[in-house]
Amino acid sequence: MLMADAARPGRPPIPWWGTLLYPAALIALFLGCQGLAGLVGIGEGQRASLAAIPAVLALVVSLPLRLRRQWGEPHPWRSLGVVGPGPAALQALLRGLLKAAALLALVLVGLQSAGALTWPLQTSAAVLLNGLVLALGVGFAEELLFRGWLLGELGLQLGRQRALWLQAALFSLVHTRFNLPLLPLLGLLGGLMLLGLALGLQRRADGGLLWGAVGLHGGLVGGWFVLNQGLIALQPATPSWLTGPANPIGSVLGWLGLGLLLWARRRWWSV
Repeated sequence: MLMADAARPGRPPIPWWGTLLYPAALIALFLGCQGLAGLVGIGEGQRASLAAIPAVLALVVSLPLRLRRQWGEPHPWRSLGVVGPGPAALQALLRGLLKAAALLALVLVGLQSAGALTWPLQTSAAVLLNGLVLALGVGFAEELLFRGWLLGELGLQLGRQRALWLQAALFSLVHTRFNLPLLPLLGLLGGLMLLGLALGLQRRADGGLLWGAVGLHGGLVGGWFVLNQGLIALQPATPSWLTGPANPIGSVLGWLGLGLLLWARRRWWSV
């Protein structure tokens, strides 16, 4: 396994407050850059994308330093699952993308069977490029933070099994929209929790490599974006339990697909 299972000998325990403050500092940087972009007149639709650039750069620069200092890890990128042997990383990425495509196909089949879809089948090179950037950018940055750093650091503090569940819970809470009504909110929380577990198990199945989780996560984000930019159209009257309150992750179809994926990954629960 590439992911560390225990702290290096001779290293003091990792303080819990550092585990809280590290992502908080990255979020504060992102929000600060977003506010600064607004002050200089950048449009609301572009602020988040621009503010993400310095936040991701800060993450990439600071993570190796933190792993060397707090984990006692001499090979941080290997421990994070970014660097692996030969073509294994590319193979893991492609497997993750294929799983994302299968999950999206299941959602589309379910929505089509319910009469909730029409198919304009319109797209452009700009939409496809934007979807690719979303898939790789969001997939890599969030997986590096959650399944790379957070899962590893919680594993050093709490053990692998508790770390798997806690990182999924935190992933769910960070991504949930708490202004939703109760039932859609619970659906989204549960779906995101299942996704966080699936991504954690994906890394285990890939021998600690992060790229399978990057492909699965990024493929879902980028793929759903491209689909909704003209390839498909949802009927307005479709209930949210079928479409999800924000995306299909919180829908019955999302739960079904992720549940099947977790079942297929059942041998990795106790590894």
